[in-house]
Amino acid sequence: MSIDRGDECDLLCLDLPHAEEIRAGLPELPAVEPAAAAARALGDPTRLTMAAALYSGGELCVCDLSWVVGQAQNLTSHHLRQLKHAGMVGSRRDGRLVMYALTERGRTLVGAVLGERATPAIVRG
Repeated sequence: MSIDRGDECDLLCLDLPHAEEIRAGLPELPAVEPAAAAARALGDPTRLTMAAALYSGGELCVCDLSWVVGQAQNLTSHHLRQLKHAGMVGSRRDGRLVMYALTERGRTLVGAVLGERATPAIVRG
């Protein structure tokens, strides 16, 4: 097996002052762990599709979201719990319904991940 060295420097050329300045400005691991969890949550195609539906549809109950994404309600609930645990969605009880919506962080990340494919929320009147 050959090693591709096209991505490596041919000599050690560390610019220590510059590298140390960057290193000192990096966030600590506990600060980036929630962001990594959010990224992992959107890394699953089913969860990203659900998040896109919430981005477009605003607040949805599990029944509506299940129908929109074409998944069983128990699978939809499972993925929503994972998105909620990652801080991407929030929920509220409305009588016998549980309504889900993206958090501000969730809207920002879904918009960034989907780019032009993200559809603004549909205003219900």
